Amino acid sequence: MQESKDTYIHGTSEEEQKRLSLLNDLLNQSCLKEMKLEGGEKILDVGSGLGQFSRAMAKAVGTKGKVIGIERDVEQLKLANILTEQAQENDLVTFRQGDANHLPLSKEEWGTYDLVHARFVLEHLTHPEKAVAQMVKATKTGGRVIASDDDHAIFRITPEPPGFTTLWEAYMRSYDRLGNDPFIGRRLVSLLYEGGVRNIRNTILFFGDCAGNSTFEAYADNMIGVIAGAGEYMVSQSLIHPYSYQKSMEALQEWKQLPDAALWYGLCWAEGTVERKLNSNS
Repeated sequence: MQESKDTYIHGTSEEEQKRLSLLNDLLNQSCLKEMKLEGGEKILDVGSGLGQFSRAMAKAVGTKGKVIGIERDVEQLKLANILTEQAQENDLVTFRQGDANHLPLSKEEWGTYDLVHARFVLEHLTHPEKAVAQMVKATKTGGRVIASDDDHAIFRITPEPPGFTTLWEAYMRSYDRLGNDPFIGRRLVSLLYEGGVRNIRNTILFFGDCAGNSTFEAYADNMIGVIAGAGEYMVSQSLIHPYSYQKSMEALQEWKQLPDAALWYGLCWAEGTVERKLNSNS
């Protein structure tokens, strides 16, 4: 399998794994609701990470369904298997090491999946259209392709702490330096359409909260963790001065304690069906 040169800017530190786990806790139920699974589906989860959402989908499709999780990073794959074993859910999901641009499927598997899903994957790829093409190829005729991802330009926090605009712009520019797209959420419909997906619908899943709610700290910590995970790269690329970065991060911690702090964000979502002409080998 060809190695990918795509870079996941946040790395695979223990702190990042904790953040990803927290992110799953915040998003999984709303994503499952949006999927409208009927039960019995055969699902391919591209970029399955820690496997928490893969297992959630597996529970939703039941014993007549099947979920395969594909994860590029070996360390995340190991942890996904550990978490699955700890939850005594080994029979729910099968995980494979593989790249979104070169899915590790056998000849017999291509074009057989009822649903192929990718969340927070395309934003980290230099050529996301290649991954979409693989997703479409893996989907059976009439099956669904679902992609959900970020458009970082729609993110807002209030009251805005000192230095946050500069900090967030530096974070978004770090994607460009890696050849990735911080605004890919707005491109999801085009990417799916160009990949051959039809009957497309799009929506945004609210991903935010405000002070006074039990989940607000988790949302705030996820946002702060996202920036912190890219902090070293942002500074090394002179996207932000080290002093400005430090003071802005301190201001975020102070913002989190405000009684009227609010975080406004949305997960961009696009899905559609794969249609093929009779006798087509595509």
